[in-house]
Amino acid sequence: MNKPKKVAILTAGGLAPCLSSAVGGLIERYTEIDPSIEIICYRSGYKGLLLGDSYKVTPEIRAKAGLLHRFGGSPIGNSRVKLTNVKDCVKRGLVKEGENPQQVAADQLIKDGVDILHTIGGDDTNTAAADLAAFLAENNYGLTVIGLPKTVDNDVIPIKQSLGAWTAAEQGARYFQNVVAENNANPRMLIVHEVMGRSCGWLTAATAVEYRKLLDRSEWLPEIGLDRAAFEVHGVFIPEMGFDIAAEATRLRAIMDKVDCVNIFVSEGAGVETIVAEMIAKGQEVPRDAFGHVKLDAVNPGKWFGEQFAEMLGAEKTLIQKSGYFARASAANIEDIRLIKSCTDLAVECALRREAGLIGHDEEQGNVLRAIEFPRIKGGKAFDINTPWFNDVLAAIGQTKGAKVETSH
Repeated sequence: MNKPKKVAILTAGGLAPCLSSAVGGLIERYTEIDPSIEIICYRSGYKGLLLGDSYKVTPEIRAKAGLLHRFGGSPIGNSRVKLTNVKDCVKRGLVKEGENPQQVAADQLIKDGVDILHTIGGDDTNTAAADLAAFLAENNYGLTVIGLPKTVDNDVIPIKQSLGAWTAAEQGARYFQNVVAENNANPRMLIVHEVMGRSCGWLTAATAVEYRKLLDRSEWLPEIGLDRAAFEVHGVFIPEMGFDIAAEATRLRAIMDKVDCVNIFVSEGAGVETIVAEMIAKGQEVPRDAFGHVKLDAVNPGKWFGEQFAEMLGAEKTLIQKSGYFARASAANIEDIRLIKSCTDLAVECALRREAGLIGHDEEQGNVLRAIEFPRIKGGKAFDINTPWFNDVLAAIGQTKGAKVETSH
């Protein structure tokens, strides 16, 4: 098959500490292998594709593409657009009434002369890419879609490790390292650290691990109140792990009585079903995004956990802090840069041989790095709560894991 003449790149969904680096990595690799291949970047993800709004990657940009590894966010812009949600696309003025967004996107790709489309995003972005790829195939469009997996939740099936997740955990730990010093700003302080993770607790668990590494590297002076016990993680609550809130309150109250504070890490998806049920029972509308997901910032799980525990622990003050935006907008760390490079290099190789799919280590095929078939890509991968490093954390803090979430109160 003939080599591609023109490549397009887009980033979509929420931010992760890999988007800028992945864009830079793709530009660098194409420039190394064949600088005659044209590259454009659609501005603000699928929105830019629908509107025909793009950047042209010039020789000047190619020469300085390495700068993108130093930055977080996405220089080419993101948006949350679902091509199969016609009503939402019309409402946002991205297509006209009666138009099919997939057809509009396909026509724009043909108009732009694009042979290869690289989508960098999470499960929503890449399932949207899968839908588009299927549409293109059904209509005999000669274009190949190759995705890269971005999500701080690390919850894409069957991807072993999503780009940016390691960095997000490290940055969330750095964030809490400052926040936790509020433990002595008020007697009987309850600090709730809400971490991103809609249906997967991996990031919350990994952030707790990274934070405890920081504690391990610190020196303490308990004689004057600088006691590790007050800075410790006292509880971790994630969607996959059950807990009895009354029993946990009893355990945590004993800690509060002893060290005058309690610090808990909560996944933003933990307890959401209970919160939503309460909202529906009160006749309140549950806000959702274009993909049908509950808007977690609106239902505010961290606040809910704080309210549940505050009275039972006898807390005088409750502090709710969210590390999500701090963590997800960071530049990629060394471990992620290494993973990003291996994935972008393979993505370009696949482009040259017109092999479609989502690039990642395939858990269902021996963790081999490959272009995984789009129909196999799904979101919502659960974190395995039997993972040894997570069990070590629970054992260290004296928390018992349950098999089913019990959040009645």
